[in-house]
Amino acid sequence: MSSFSEHFGWVEIVFTGTVALGFGFYQLWSINREIRRDKEKKDRGSAGRAGHAVGEHELDDR
Repeated sequence: MSSFSEHFGWVEIVFTGTVALGFGFYQLWSINREIRRDKEKKDRGSAGRAGHAVGEHELDDR
């Protein structure tokens, strides 16, 4: 048991790093999902209005 207890520090570092990276990837996935939903919502809402091509200014911005 004493030889395993020497490696508790590395076990803690790996565990903490895995949790931190997992949380970071979850946040990235969540934000990308919200951005995609907002774009889809915007596209559905502006389907009936006249406007410029995608990526250009809207008529209200003049």
